[in-house]
Amino acid sequence: MAANANAQNIRVTGRVVTDAGQPLVNATVLVSGSSSGVTTDTSGMYSISAPGNGSLVFSSIGFASQTVAINNRTTIDITLINTAQQLEQVVVVGYGTQRRRDVTGAVASIAGVELAKQPVQTPTQAIQGRVAGVQVISSGEPNSLPAVRIRGTGSTIAGVNPLYVVDGVLTDDIRNINNSDITSMEILKDASATAIYGMRAANGVVLITTKKGRPGKTSVTYDGMVGVREATDLVDMAGENQYAGYLNEASIYYGSGSPLVPSTALTGANTDWYDEILRTGFTQNHNVGLSGGNDKFTYYLSTGYLSDEGILEGNDYNRFTVRSNNDFTISKVFKLTTSASFAKGNANGANFNAFSNAYRAAPIVPAKENGKYGNTSAVGNVANPLVDIEKNYNQTLDDRIQGNFGLDIKPIAGLTLRSAMGIDLSYVKTTAYGYYYDGSIFLTPGGNQISVNQTLSLTKNDANRWIWDNTATYTKTIDKHNFTILGGVTAEEYKFNSIVGTANQVPGNKDQWFLNAGASGTQTVVNTGDKYARNSYLGRVNYSYNNRYLLTATIRADGTSRFSSDNRWGYFPSVALGWNMVDENFMSKQNLFSVLKLRGSWGQVGNDNIASSLYYSIARQNVPYFFDNTLFLGIQFPNINDKDLKWEITDEFNFGVDFTMLDKRLSGTIDYYDKKTDNALIYINLPAILGDADNKYLTNATTITNKGFELGLTWTDKIGKDWTYSINGNVAHNKNRIENLNGGQPLIGDLVGNYPVTKTDNGQPIASYFVLDNVGIFQSESEIAASAQKGARLGDLIYRDVSGPDGKPDGVINDLDRIYAGSYQPKVTYGINGTVGYRDFDLSINTYGLAGSKIYNGKKAARGTIQQTDNIEADVARHRWTPNNPNTDVPRATLGALPASTYFVESGDFFRINNLTVGYTFPSGKLEKARISSLRVYLTAQNLLTITPYTGFTPEMRAADDPAKPGAAVLNQGVDINTYPTTRTFAFGVNLGF
Repeated sequence: MAANANAQNIRVTGRVVTDAGQPLVNATVLVSGSSSGVTTDTSGMYSISAPGNGSLVFSSIGFASQTVAINNRTTIDITLINTAQQLEQVVVVGYGTQRRRDVTGAVASIAGVELAKQPVQTPTQAIQGRVAGVQVISSGEPNSLPAVRIRGTGSTIAGVNPLYVVDGVLTDDIRNINNSDITSMEILKDASATAIYGMRAANGVVLITTKKGRPGKTSVTYDGMVGVREATDLVDMAGENQYAGYLNEASIYYGSGSPLVPSTALTGANTDWYDEILRTGFTQNHNVGLSGGNDKFTYYLSTGYLSDEGILEGNDYNRFTVRSNNDFTISKVFKLTTSASFAKGNANGANFNAFSNAYRAAPIVPAKENGKYGNTSAVGNVANPLVDIEKNYNQTLDDRIQGNFGLDIKPIAGLTLRSAMGIDLSYVKTTAYGYYYDGSIFLTPGGNQISVNQTLSLTKNDANRWIWDNTATYTKTIDKHNFTILGGVTAEEYKFNSIVGTANQVPGNKDQWFLNAGASGTQTVVNTGDKYARNSYLGRVNYSYNNRYLLTATIRADGTSRFSSDNRWGYFPSVALGWNMVDENFMSKQNLFSVLKLRGSWGQVGNDNIASSLYYSIARQNVPYFFDNTLFLGIQFPNINDKDLKWEITDEFNFGVDFTMLDKRLSGTIDYYDKKTDNALIYINLPAILGDADNKYLTNATTITNKGFELGLTWTDKIGKDWTYSINGNVAHNKNRIENLNGGQPLIGDLVGNYPVTKTDNGQPIASYFVLDNVGIFQSESEIAASAQKGARLGDLIYRDVSGPDGKPDGVINDLDRIYAGSYQPKVTYGINGTVGYRDFDLSINTYGLAGSKIYNGKKAARGTIQQTDNIEADVARHRWTPNNPNTDVPRATLGALPASTYFVESGDFFRINNLTVGYTFPSGKLEKARISSLRVYLTAQNLLTITPYTGFTPEMRAADDPAKPGAAVLNQGVDINTYPTTRTFAFGVNLGF
């Protein structure tokens, strides 16, 4: 019943908290029966004018709503129950929202307040360990985009990253999003949930909804955080004496017979190169938000500044963001919504050569003395890492504009027509400069580390994307039958233009960094680009009978310019069924379950994420050739392409159970899925006579499967009046496998130490390590004589003689003896998270781990590939085989690179305390004189502790995508070459509301 409009209004204040005692930010407080309302601040506080005999409605995404009678009370504190697995929660799905009780697919929800707690740049970093079946591979490098794998890896060439949808705008990059602006994040995991996005949804979909204004007085919030970052788990390299002893032993006993490092070279430098190039970095993040409005107009404005000093000298990132979200209610029929953001970034890139060289550089050379550098190259070693950093400049400036502008029309009851235009504009400029230097900058002469060209490289990348969505949604209830019908058409166009210019002998003064300032004739300009378009038709029917029996059916037809006209269109259906079993009469007398829902679904989604030119061959004109001693100009097709390229199709079954029990204290979700990608793209070999430059071409010739299960459990309870707590755990198992290559050739990863390491082949996970099997170390001459390694020395690794051409051991160790030795893809991922509240104090802890993952220690394997004077790890020097130390698994001292073998394959399992936060919220009564509505202070630690057997910097291997090498990041995942170390962060933060 609406509140009596003539009743006298009173001022009602209070605090809204979660069932775990956490302040609930941006919860809505409405006067029942009207549109008058406010939102809570960063401490969950609110203040509203309302009739004394009226009621207030409290609501927030992810929590069950409550309606409370005022009864002339001036203070009303409310606890909202987390409904992460409850049926009444409203969640965002593709092109709309649904009650959780009506969701038939595998959808996970995370409140924005949880994402903003952690000192990370991108929201996906904050979901590590929070969602079953979602693996997040992050990096300590500032402005890096975490790799997200939803239910395994489903492609090799056509991309494996999920689709991000930010307020309706489809994108592949969310580094421009301010975490404090997010209201909620939904992760659509199975094909029935993602099918509404068709061709973009093969790798899952992440929906991000940013904050909106609420009716009521203007509220101002400030969220600030300052902290420091440091490297964790650094690799301990050999010192001066260990280094000299190891190399001299290898040279004297197993090499030329003379010492490589004479005693005269030992000057006491004992340089730790990681100490020289790494630092403790300062980080800060400041955000100011304003929100408010009335029943006709609501607004949310925010601005943010983020600064992150990398732990590598010279590496940092700064970002400034602005967001404006507005809703205009023009009439009962028309409503206009706008969402616009601008982000400006400035990054000084990490010099990854410095990482590689710091691992290999000789400790007997000083880093820098009296303004001059130690000359590592003069001792036959790699470049001085400090010179790499200080004599190179690499800056990237990026401007990003993103927005969605929509008009909702409700001509009749139940029908909503929506037309929305989304834009995503990106302008990136990179300036790279190599300074001039010669041998005079070094302490000692010689070597080959000089730079005389003064090279300038300017890159300008402009990209723009527009998406026009037109949908109609009709909702109707007839007795016990509920229908929601969605139909629509979408169009999308993307354009990309890249200009790269280089010049030599450009002056070192930044004011003269123009290509024309370079030496005449050294300038080059390369201009490339891309353009593609998509057009789609979509439809979805949601039906429920008596809130018990649920049906969701979806169809999407997608057309893309990335395939030929014969294969341009793809059709992606899905169907899902649900049964709210707890509402049946036969369960009316049970007291165990308050929620019990069974789900089953099947669906198909596509993948067109390939280069736009792969289905047609481009001719090269005016190619010179000779015939009968006469020069002719002809036409050449350097690459042969498959004109019949078509969609990768992912087909997925999902079966799930959602439940809440034990008086709503325990809730959970169980899912089993079987996902198969047919027509996956892979290369096949061509006869050289056909003239293709690579002797291979891309076609649809394999199948990839991912099968597994997911379990998530949450326990929430109270102890007395002062204590609240919640515990959440999730675990997921996935099995990845290549099936049916159908004439395609196994994909080989990059060389490491002159040896191939990964092989993607039938019956194995993607990017499996294919190496020799190390089974021990030779301890006697008789062992060598009886082995397949007749030229081996004592202390050498023993490789298992697997097979010859006839399938039996043949007494020779070669490529036929390679075995599959696991892959980086984990078999199990898990997370354990908890919160504790005591009065005004709060404590939260988030953990993450995985098992069954393997890492190829490429740093160690590549040692000695070129320079035999490369440094070694301290543990290798300390534990190497010698006649006096035979009981070890580390081989004797060597100078060159060893063959790729299981010796370099290590466990990638780890358990990490991702975040630990302690906070205190000041009682509102103590802040009134300062006109502060809320104040919370907190201390937080990110990546506090990692437990892992891996001996490298970090067990998280995030391979970077390379546009020139499609699929390289996938085919080389897990190979540790130049991995940026994981960083540990300690920070102090403030949440302030006015």
